[in-house]
Amino acid sequence: MPVLTLDAVKDHFSSNPDYVYQRVHIGGEVISVTGLKSLINFPQSLHLLREPLLAHETFSTEQFIGLGQPLLPANTDTIINEILDGMLIALHDASGECIRIIPVPQPLSRQVSTPLTENNVRGSSSAFNEDIDTNVGLLRKHLNTSNLKIDHYSCGSIVKNTVMLCYLQQTIDPVLLRTITETLESQLETEVSNLRELSKLFKFSNLSFVSRYLATELPQMAARALKDGKAVIFIERIPFAIILPSLISDMFMTEDDLNHPPVFTILLRSLRIIGALMTLIAPGLYVAIVSVNPDVLRYELAHTIAISRLDVPYPAIIEALLLLLILELIMEAIIRLPSSIGPTVTMVGGIVLGEAVVQAKLVSSLLIIVLAAVTISNATVVGFQNSYSIRLFKYLLLFLSALFGVTGMLSGIIIVCAYLSGVTTLGVPYLQLKQPKGE
Repeated sequence: MPVLTLDAVKDHFSSNPDYVYQRVHIGGEVISVTGLKSLINFPQSLHLLREPLLAHETFSTEQFIGLGQPLLPANTDTIINEILDGMLIALHDASGECIRIIPVPQPLSRQVSTPLTENNVRGSSSAFNEDIDTNVGLLRKHLNTSNLKIDHYSCGSIVKNTVMLCYLQQTIDPVLLRTITETLESQLETEVSNLRELSKLFKFSNLSFVSRYLATELPQMAARALKDGKAVIFIERIPFAIILPSLISDMFMTEDDLNHPPVFTILLRSLRIIGALMTLIAPGLYVAIVSVNPDVLRYELAHTIAISRLDVPYPAIIEALLLLLILELIMEAIIRLPSSIGPTVTMVGGIVLGEAVVQAKLVSSLLIIVLAAVTISNATVVGFQNSYSIRLFKYLLLFLSALFGVTGMLSGIIIVCAYLSGVTTLGVPYLQLKQPKGE
């Protein structure tokens, strides 16, 4: 049987400047050590290899194998995959024994920090980061139970990426679990490095107007989802947990609500429902009343609205679309600008721009008030992906209101409800208020 060498591995990584191959002499024996210095702290990792062997007077193969885990099968492809996974490979030249050693890693991930996209008033301030093992550890801190099961998958044909499925065996619906596991096992060749590819893996429709999953940075949110019978997916290098399936109730409930007395919890969730309805209805209601059904208003209010729009040269629908476009641009700018200046620049710009368009008689002052309330209300919804759905549906109601008035707005609400009633995620209806638990 030929003795294993690392020549083919060296040829494979010959164009990689971070590849390291080193021959170490210990006790009269030669050990070939190789790995990627971009993933491994090489000096400290070599110290971990040398120290135990130098503690003995003579070198033995058994001691060498005991430092790590033997590679089976010990071939070039296996060694290359282990190196790419950040392992340190050590080969005893005389015997051909090859082991992988867990090295001292390079600090490539952020430390556990506070959430960047979600605020938490009274709960834990820890947030997920890009390291999948750290994320699983944070989840275990919140769920100290042997019922927490974690399935490991390596997805992708060109670039392998780690995907972990987490669930509580006693709470998850067996049908849901079987659907998720069968999908993951049958799609192992599919690349999964972002949420669009995850949606493609689960065959979610590209034309879906609601999010089929809930992404969160908060470990306590993921833990609550598992207790409620849902599944949580972690993807390597994605700094949040993906909760499946997403239900309409996720739009209004957070784990932080449970840190308040029940009365305040009900009030907070009621406010979020009112905020979602206001975001959905207010722009269309303004256009319907101003353009089509002014007769539903009392004379004094109708007169006030007419005075505010006296010199505005556009129909109400054009006026609303103009200002909505400006608001959408401001909200996008808040996300893209550096956090140190983004909120200040967009706030000042919004105030100056709003004052200017009113002074120029391009929009009415009442519309400024309505859309400011809509913008604030939209922020009360839990999950930024859920706010996108409401922002989209409000345009449907806006156009129907411009065409048919209040009747069109009510028809739009019925259309939205009919659409939501037909949405299912992995066999679970979107309008189901609570995920059924398993036996």
